[in-house]
Amino acid sequence: MKTSVPSFETALPRYLLKWVLLSLLIAALAGAASTFFLFALDWATQTRIHHKALIWGLPLAGFAVGWLYLTFGQHVEAGNNLLIDEVHDPKKVIPLRMAPLVLGSTVISHLFGASVGREGTAVQMGGTLADQLTHVFHLQHEDRRIILMAGISAGFASVFGTPLAGAIFGLEVLAIGRLRYDAILPCMIAAIAADQMGLLLGVQHTHYLIDSIPPVSAWGLVAVSIAGALFGLTGKLFAESTHWLGARFKQYIPYAPLRPLTGGVVLVAVIMLLPVDRYIGLGIPVIVEAFQHPLPVHEFAAKLLLTVGSIGSGFKGGEVTPLFYIGATLGNTLAPLLHLPFALLAGIGFVAVFAGAANTPIASTLMAMELFGSEIGMYAGLACVVSYLFSGHSGIYKSQRSGHAKHRPVPEGIKLGELDQHR
Repeated sequence: MKTSVPSFETALPRYLLKWVLLSLLIAALAGAASTFFLFALDWATQTRIHHKALIWGLPLAGFAVGWLYLTFGQHVEAGNNLLIDEVHDPKKVIPLRMAPLVLGSTVISHLFGASVGREGTAVQMGGTLADQLTHVFHLQHEDRRIILMAGISAGFASVFGTPLAGAIFGLEVLAIGRLRYDAILPCMIAAIAADQMGLLLGVQHTHYLIDSIPPVSAWGLVAVSIAGALFGLTGKLFAESTHWLGARFKQYIPYAPLRPLTGGVVLVAVIMLLPVDRYIGLGIPVIVEAFQHPLPVHEFAAKLLLTVGSIGSGFKGGEVTPLFYIGATLGNTLAPLLHLPFALLAGIGFVAVFAGAANTPIASTLMAMELFGSEIGMYAGLACVVSYLFSGHSGIYKSQRSGHAKHRPVPEGIKLGELDQHR
């Protein structure tokens, strides 16, 4: 008995109609959610700047965030890792409450001065809202995997204004060394449309200026490779320190709301005793400074420590914008040592530390080209790949799988968070 196989002429139009419509719907949901989030985040940041006494409320804000998740969000607390797990092993639709929980918790964290990012929130909202379509359209497991990936791409693209990087991020972040091309069209459409949705609704992304990019030279490539190695080691240090601190908090403080409360007390003490208020929140003004003039050599280390303390103790938001800050300021510090322009190495560090920490060198290279111009592509691509290699088999997303190992044998399909058991 012969199996009936749809012809190319009938299969392709059905495929295109289905995924174009689904992707546009995902983009509308994720783009609108990210727009609301970005406006709320801007309000929180400006309110904190004009009312500096709010920093004293950080411990209570941490307790509130911990209590909200303990009471309403235990099944979604894993955040981005939950999305990655559901793509690899679909089980049940992500509860819709994940979106308002992470949005509200992130805005609270920023309002009171935690050093956290924003990508985690946008990605979780995008994935959660996309997953609700599973019920609406009665989607099967394979289709559900794809809409989750498209939601991740849409959230990432719309929060940073980088649609190409967002599209590839949704494919690349799931497993080290492996891309899921079955979702490339939905991810691309969702990312581009979500970014356009944000722009249509009034989102204005920060512009970073690199005045000139020197021609490719032998020393330039060597210098960028050296910097890339340091960026990768920094990304590895950030990821492993955050996971280690989070594990210690869980080990010694069983009651979840007390973890960010305790972390908040320590952070307030540090912020009040030392002149480190420029390292809290997103830190966008300092990132812009890194492209303009030399900065103190300790900038990247201070941001790394405050962010590890914030995320490790349980504040919500994300790691990526702090990684941009760490990378840009580290690049600023390395520039005179490597005889490269400040702006060039700040831009490369901006994406390369993220490439190493998230194991996404392709998305990071595309992000550099979208933000700084295509001329930076060769330098940024080399730095991101070297960073990716030097960060080893670690990363900010513990549920990320091992696809093709980097430079030593690693069991295929194992989660990064489980690698310690196999060393």
